[in-house]
Amino acid sequence: MFTALFGSVESGLIYAIMALGVYLSFRILDFPDLTVDGSFVTGAAVSAVLIVNGVNPFVATLIALLVGFLAGCMTGLLHTKGNINPLLSGILMMIALYSINLRIMGKSNVPLLQEETVFSQLLEGWNKLGIDAALQQMFISIGLEGFVPKTWSVVITMLILIFVMKYLLDYFLKTELGLAIRAVGDNQNMITSFSANTDMLKIVGLGLSNALVAFSGAFIAQYNGFSDVGMGIGMIVIGLASVIIGEALVGTKTIVRATIAVIIGAVIYRLIVAMALRINFFETGDMKLITACIVMGALVIPQLIDKQKDKRKKSLRRKRGVGIATTKANL
Repeated sequence: MFTALFGSVESGLIYAIMALGVYLSFRILDFPDLTVDGSFVTGAAVSAVLIVNGVNPFVATLIALLVGFLAGCMTGLLHTKGNINPLLSGILMMIALYSINLRIMGKSNVPLLQEETVFSQLLEGWNKLGIDAALQQMFISIGLEGFVPKTWSVVITMLILIFVMKYLLDYFLKTELGLAIRAVGDNQNMITSFSANTDMLKIVGLGLSNALVAFSGAFIAQYNGFSDVGMGIGMIVIGLASVIIGEALVGTKTIVRATIAVIIGAVIYRLIVAMALRINFFETGDMKLITACIVMGALVIPQLIDKQKDKRKKSLRRKRGVGIATTKANL
């Protein structure tokens, strides 16, 4: 059980990068970008093919990020220069990327089990430090033998990476360009009145969003040991689930708080799925159903809670009103 949950934390931290990309498009730009389902696979496909062909996995992962940026920019161009509806432009690019991803891979699946990946190289360097051995000895000494994972390299490395990316994103959104992108999502007419190039801001914003998504896809391909043309199906829903769950639990009063909420939401989502799949009733094929239920719950439950709070406030006001009226009558 602990091993499964620990693996969920590992994958949750990797998916958190994708969730930050979804947050950037849906919450900051207010753009329903369905390109995510395609650009996630694009990042995985590009990194897998480059690794198989002998390219350093770190370089391959960075190239996947750049290719994801280009995919997002294409969606932005379709919307801004082609005057295509935001939803439709994302769908068109997602469909186009399916064929492009097949072209990149040359087949539907590219295995990486026998290849050097980012995680295998990190594990090699991690083992030289002897940290895993020290942690295992510590857990065993306090009687927690069954709670010792094979390695902490993925969790600690991804924690460092995700918080570096979070810091950079927070910093970027406070710069002049970042504030302009936020203004486009909040009130496009206002930012247009200041002679800002809203088309370029949307293109850059969507490019950055899909760059993060492709970056996450590259890591997931190396983490799972393969790249598959169908691995991006429903990815936008997973990203939204992470954003919604995080916002419901942590809140969104500031950008710093919102981005940490997205990261926490991504990890909690993976933990919920892992625990749900432990129930005998559910099968592996039910994962999409579980995801849909999580999203529906995350959307509906906060509304029900707010309605209950409003009812309580109204009932308190009525009681106070009745009490005041009674007091006046007695006087």
